[in-house]
Parts: sequence; structure tokens; C-alpha cells
Amino acid sequence: MKIASECVACIINQSAKVADAIEADKNLTNKLITTVEEMSKEFSFELSPPEVASDVYETMASLAKKEDIYDVIKELSIQKARSFVPFLKEKLQNADNRLLTATKIAVAGNVIDLAAAVEFDLEEELEKIFHTEFAHNDFEALTQELAVAKRVTILGDNVGEHIFDYMFIEVLQELYPKVHFSYMVRGNPIINDVTMKEAREAGFDKLCELIDSGVNTPGFAYSRANKYAQKVFDEADLVLSKGMGNYECLSPSHRDNICFLLKVKCDVVAKALGQSVGDIVCKLIKKEA
Repeated sequence: MKIASECVACIINQSAKVADAIEADKNLTNKLITTVEEMSKEFSFELSPPEVASDVYETMASLAKKEDIYDVIKELSIQKARSFVPFLKEKLQNADNRLLTATKIAVAGNVIDLAAAVEFDLEEELEKIFHTEFAHNDFEALTQELAVAKRVTILGDNVGEHIFDYMFIEVLQELYPKVHFSYMVRGNPIINDVTMKEAREAGFDKLCELIDSGVNTPGFAYSRANKYAQKVFDEADLVLSKGMGNYECLSPSHRDNICFLLKVKCDVVAKALGQSVGDIVCKLIKKEA
């Protein structure tokens, strides 16, 4: 997906969010906002929103003299996500369809998104997710692909959400014990996306193959990924792509068998998917025979 005019305003608005997050003084706040406004005049409409955002966030981090702008908020997101784990484990234990329940848990976690145009309450989403149908529902096709896959790669998205991804992968491993699973994270701190630091702290390195994608974008921009990440992405029988940033970077993609799992949180993505803001999506991309 290429950026739209609506994306420009959204990215500019992120500067005010960053200022609030780091409790910037008036001078730094003005500097962040005016700098991003100036940058927006040169945005390339040939790039995806995450590619544009990466340059903006790196500039803001430099101005703020802070490598990880959202480090404190990410920790709070992890604590909040962990507080729901007992409730979610009970849901899984009592589920008639453990895969569907685990998939919905993973999608519910996608509401933890500091760059979203619309914000959702995690507790509210978790309460209703199990009674909500996928607006685009390729879940049955997904189960068929999982049944024959040998290598599955999950593209992580946000911190906090990754706690639910861990539970998702645990269920996938239980149901498909012969499959090799890998979990891919960002190459450096960008917005509140999961990096090796948070993934290792959560134990992903002991759960499955944990991969640093090398990307500096809040989405898997294939051209910016390191060679190993590209190889794993290309050779996977199935890619499970979490969140809007990955969707924006991989629509379109050179490969098929990508299943997008996300919560729609902006009008631009809603239009691209033919859905509404607030919908949950399980969309499997397969090339025509």
C-alpha cells in the first residue's frame, strides 16, 4: 500500500503523541511538531505508510535524544497484557475450537497500537472478541493451509500484543507439532513495535525460532529486511502477518499464502480491505490457479 493524503495528517499527529509520551517541554514539543510538518512536505507517495513513518520516528527520536521513545509505555503495555493471561488461558481451556480461540486472542491483542488513528480498549476488546465474527473470514482456509504446512512464519507487530502471540504460537505448536514455527520482530525500536529485547524477555527464543528481521519500519518492508529474514519469509509455506503495518507493507507481496490477522483501525486500511473501522480480519492471500 502507498500512503494516502489521510496518512500524512495521521503521521503528523504522531508528533504530538510522542511529545505527550516523553513528557516533552514546550520547546521540544514545538520542535517535534514543526519538524514533522516540514518533513511531510517531502513525503514520497511511492512509499508505504510504515516506510514513511520510519524516517519520521528516527528523526523524532534523535530530537528527543531517546533511542526508544515509547520504552516506558511499552513496559506498561506488557504489564497490562500479562494481567489478562489467566483469563485467556481459561478461555483456551474451555474452548470447543482452540485454534479459533487462540487466533482471536492474537487478533484482540492487535488493539495495542500507539500509532492507530482510532484507539480501542483492550479489556473491552477481549470481552467481546470471542463473540465477534471475522468481517473477512478465511479461517477455514487458514486451517487447511496449516494442516499441510511444514514451515510457518509469524510476523510480530506491537509490544503487549506479542504476549498474546506467544499464547497463539503455543496452541499452534500443540496442534501442529511437526511444523517449524518462527517469529519475526523489528530490527530496532520503532513506535511500540516488538523487537528482540521484548521478545527475548517474553521467552520467544525458547518457544520457537526468533528472528530479527532487520527492518527499521513499523511493518515488514521486505526490501529493508536482512538476507536471512528474506530467506525465511520466502521459504515459509505460510506467513501469518499480524497488524496493519505488516498489511500495509505486504499489500501487494511477491509471494502468496500470507494470512493477514488484524483489527482495522483507520479509514485507509478499511477502504483497502473493503471493511469498516473496528472490524477484525482473517484474510488469506492466495494466487489464482
